[in-house]
Amino acid sequence: MSKYVISLDQGTTSSRAILFNHDGRIVGSDQHAFAQIYPHPGWVEHNPGDILRSQFDAVAGVVEKTGAQAGDIACVGITNQRETTLVWDRESGAPIAPAIVWQCRRTAPLCDALRAEGWEEHVSRVTGLVIDAYFSATKLAWLLDNVPGARARADAGKLVFGTVDTWLIWHLTGGQAHVTDYTNASRTMLFDIRKLCWDKEILARLNIPESMLPTVLPSSYRYGTVSEGVPGLEKLAGVPICGAAGDQQAALFGQACFEPGQAKNTYGTGCFLLMNTGGACVNSKHGLLSTIAWGLDGEVTYALEGSVFNGGSVIQWLRDELGLISSARECDELAASVPDTGGVYMVPAFTGLGAPHWDMYARGLISGLTRGTKKAHFARAALEGIAFQVADLIRVMEQDAGRPVTNLRVDGGASVSNIMMQFQADLINKTVTRPRDVETTAWGACCLAGLQAGFWNDRKELSACYAPEYTFEPQMDYARCEELLAGWQNALQRARGWIQEP
Repeated sequence: MSKYVISLDQGTTSSRAILFNHDGRIVGSDQHAFAQIYPHPGWVEHNPGDILRSQFDAVAGVVEKTGAQAGDIACVGITNQRETTLVWDRESGAPIAPAIVWQCRRTAPLCDALRAEGWEEHVSRVTGLVIDAYFSATKLAWLLDNVPGARARADAGKLVFGTVDTWLIWHLTGGQAHVTDYTNASRTMLFDIRKLCWDKEILARLNIPESMLPTVLPSSYRYGTVSEGVPGLEKLAGVPICGAAGDQQAALFGQACFEPGQAKNTYGTGCFLLMNTGGACVNSKHGLLSTIAWGLDGEVTYALEGSVFNGGSVIQWLRDELGLISSARECDELAASVPDTGGVYMVPAFTGLGAPHWDMYARGLISGLTRGTKKAHFARAALEGIAFQVADLIRVMEQDAGRPVTNLRVDGGASVSNIMMQFQADLINKTVTRPRDVETTAWGACCLAGLQAGFWNDRKELSACYAPEYTFEPQMDYARCEELLAGWQNALQRARGWIQEP
């Protein structure tokens, strides 16, 4: 009898593989980082080979560490960085160019052109998204227009497109499955989230052949099996791949937000707030996204989503580019060493602002510096800048959904910061709950796969695995909170006025 489900968690800066048991506990994990490529200001790329190697090395690593055999593993679940765009040769599987990462802003001019042509209403109504360089559609069009020979090869049916889940499943199955799930398809700006099909009008405008696109399937589904020919994964040969979901939808499922109105926020490289809206696809009036939460048991569940482009990446910036800290732990320790930021605000709009502002031209800003400003103030301002952005999202999400977020469930690497989680609870005046295990993205993919494979019977059984670790109650005085929020809005407006739209 199988003991485990293995989850492949392919993220923006690293790839992980985590082995879960039936109780939802982590039995073993392995993680491999890979290079971030910045060829021009505002451009972000990944080497597709690095994505594969790091992910497969992580799988091989956790299997070796735990001694697990193919017979011990019921199935594979996959979760991935969303919107990142890859194009490869249908026969050889070789990529035609670096992957264009979700953070990349190179297609902002094309987005401007689409808005000028009046496409906003159609894109919003059909896809649930706003026109932005964040999504896959314009990235794919850019590759076809700028990689020599790509357009002709695509028209001839020789090229295929996929987000990272599709790329992984293709290679795991030895090129036998060219598929994606509803959640990842809903993030491409090409998919009709109500009719559940690719939108021919948008494809025609961007001159994208439909033959390039993967088959779209539920999030809990048997997509294929691990091929015997996958280097280093011989012990997984024949294990079925039974679940896939974009990282944020996987986290919503992993946080057991199964009922409408339940919400979670993931503090990863970016921050992503999602609220389950059930079978209703809610249209936002504040620039939030309507998206598919998951496809399961013959039904589609929807969500409202707000995205912060730079969350935990702010801490990485302090460490890697400025050299002010050596670790995330040191950032917390520095932040805790001062009672406040000393009036410093940090708006981390390194690659523009996401919801509810959707300003591709905003740039990062630090304001309120004095001669007495120390690096401890920088550290605290960085953490608070993340929390301020999330508070902006929660305010407008409640308005759109017509209901309050009574409790915010949190996860992701940066959520381990007690000082930031307490500040978050203060800003939104709500309880913030952190689970025992913050790896809920990987756990969500594991759950979706396990349900398909019969490892778990139903969502009630999965809810019993949810274990809160700590609850943060709001403590800040209301007047002080309002004062801080007003200062944040002032800094935000300055960041948005830094670079004018062309």
